[in-house]
Amino acid sequence: MVKDRFHFVVKTALEKDNWKITADPYEIRIDDVYFEIDLGAEQLLAAERKNQKIAVEVKSFISPSKVSDFHMALGQFLNYRDALARMEADRQLYLAVREPIYESFFQRRFIMAAVDRYQIRLVIYDVKQEVIVQWL
Repeated sequence: MVKDRFHFVVKTALEKDNWKITADPYEIRIDDVYFEIDLGAEQLLAAERKNQKIAVEVKSFISPSKVSDFHMALGQFLNYRDALARMEADRQLYLAVREPIYESFFQRRFIMAAVDRYQIRLVIYDVKQEVIVQWL
């Protein structure tokens, strides 16, 4: 598996945000279909005394066509979310995108509507500081 350009940045950012990386990659097999989501992580929530589990798919959006990148990311996200619902329904899936991409491309009306329609959870990260900026 080829790791996304910013894979290790997101991994570090999650760890700084008190997430324990439990899988790199997070693997799912359904019948004869095999998926590899970039990261699996858990966080113990003290107030609730239970684990919160997430899976994170990292996307760079560095090709000349951000729309093509979005098509790929959306397709992967929907497939991965469906697979997680079957195998580990309590694990929430997030799409990790860089802050500048979120502030520009993800603010377009069509993209915002797609994110809303398909209920895509986003984690926005800062590449230079290697931190999570926002959870959406």
